Amino acid sequence: MKKFFNNVASYCRESYNELVHKVSWPTMSELSNSAVVVLTASLVIALIVFLIDFGFEKIMTFIYEKVF
Repeated sequence: MKKFFNNVASYCRESYNELVHKVSWPTMSELSNSAVVVLTASLVIALIVFLIDFGFEKIMTFIYEKVF
């Protein structure tokens, strides 16, 4: 049981060391730029899906009005 707790403590120390010394965190401007890119891409994809859905709705309405 003591070995288990030593392993957990070692894992926590190594994780902390890696986060503090080895990870390169983005600057605020890099983070802002990335957020703008993600927001823009999300809006463009949502618009494309909306247009496809709207188009299929019109096509199916036209077909059903002719058939039934």
